[in-house]
Amino acid sequence: MSSIETAQIRILPEDKNNPGKIVAALKSVLGFKPKFFELYRESIDARQKVIWVQQVYKYSEEKFELSFEVPGLQDVSESKKTVHIIGFGPAGMFAALRAIELGIKPIIIERGKKVKDRRRDLAKLIKEHVVNPDSNYCFGEGGAGTYSDGKLYTRSKKRGNVKKVFDWFHYFGADRNITIEAHPHIGTNKLPGIIEKIREEILACGAEIHFSTRLEDFEIKNGKIVSLNCSTQTFEDVQEVILATGHSARDIFDLLNKKKIAIEFKPFALGVRIEHPQSFIDSCQYKQEERSEFLPPASYSLVTQVGDRGVFSFCMCPGGIVAPCATQNGEVVTNGWSPSKRNNFWANSGFVTEIGPLDVNVKEKGELAGLEFQRMIEKKAWEMAGKSQKVPAQRAEDFINGKLSEDLPNSSYLPGVVSCDLNKLFPDFISNSLKKALLEFNQKMPGYSLNDALLHAPESRTSSPVRIPRRIEDKRHPQITNLLPCGEGAGYAGGIASASVDGMACVEAIFG
Repeated sequence: MSSIETAQIRILPEDKNNPGKIVAALKSVLGFKPKFFELYRESIDARQKVIWVQQVYKYSEEKFELSFEVPGLQDVSESKKTVHIIGFGPAGMFAALRAIELGIKPIIIERGKKVKDRRRDLAKLIKEHVVNPDSNYCFGEGGAGTYSDGKLYTRSKKRGNVKKVFDWFHYFGADRNITIEAHPHIGTNKLPGIIEKIREEILACGAEIHFSTRLEDFEIKNGKIVSLNCSTQTFEDVQEVILATGHSARDIFDLLNKKKIAIEFKPFALGVRIEHPQSFIDSCQYKQEERSEFLPPASYSLVTQVGDRGVFSFCMCPGGIVAPCATQNGEVVTNGWSPSKRNNFWANSGFVTEIGPLDVNVKEKGELAGLEFQRMIEKKAWEMAGKSQKVPAQRAEDFINGKLSEDLPNSSYLPGVVSCDLNKLFPDFISNSLKKALLEFNQKMPGYSLNDALLHAPESRTSSPVRIPRRIEDKRHPQITNLLPCGEGAGYAGGIASASVDGMACVEAIFG
């Protein structure tokens, strides 16, 4: 046998790294002992009383190595072909890397700061409740994902070459496990260093990166962008523009709307971030009082339908913290993240319900109705909690019963929480959907809406409430032939991996 084939085994967690047990399990499945084998995929099966690790191995009778793709970096400093990339989050970074592979010089414009410089602004946000509108959890080198977890959960081949994204992250320093695990995760503590290495490689290839440079306007002639007017300089002789500014760049949506460039309302989701002790999630998912040392902190994914409205958990963070993610003073926003070891006391997850065009009255209010709805909720929450970066919070059981919480359990949210009745923050259609879903989820995970479950509000930036249209065949805006809306902010991605894939796809649409 010379070809490489795959075999799946089920093994106890304590045996997952035991070579003898692995060989025995492979022999039991195959009927013979393969000479060479390598772990390819891994996941946890906790559906039964006995918890198994499911491992997929590639094996052969001849020696082989798993293939990992590395970026084909080259010097593009003198290239006559250029692409201006607005935003240096995952979509922008991977667009730049793919452009370099194709011999194109990327000129990157990023409103925020480098990863290390962002930390000072995050500290001010947490300690002094001061929001820098250009440097926060959402804006800056690496985008929103840099300091909010680093999940790489999508494996959808329909989106494009996801394997290339994982391989490239591995090349720049991420653990090989991200290419193996069913739910890969880099960790907020590790991702900034990886982002720095990506930046260094891009610059070494002759690309340009302009930090603290915010796009403010652009000039259009004959259906093309010819110049970009930014906060620090103007860029002339523009050939192609990839717009990858993220789901919180509301000034970009306002700019497009003001210039009568087509944008569209996009359904989104909004709700709260729910927090539990991680030990509670472990006991629910693993069906045992204490998690074994051989098992990772447990996660969960919950979804239900309340009438015609979906309600679901989102961006679940085992062993994580709830983080302040406002992008302007006068608003509060929550999100969550986990370090690579996921070893904090708490677990948190977005807990949100779908928002459609009728909910925000798009017909009368226009395509930015969803964005304005987000703004309204975030401002109201800021006012309810005392006009700081503290957030309104409520015990889940009290929220269901419409009762103000007399006291609140400890929270990982460092700016602080204020007891508020969240039924007064949300319209009835949101509150009622969340309450009904909490009761249903409590049946699936007994104690989910009890056991000191704490709701932090709002979780409002799950995705962009706006889509910037583009043609299917070449990803170009129908009105501006050299503008390619890209990534999560344009409505074409939902996280680090899918945004990275979309960034590469936009470059390939131009030059591939």
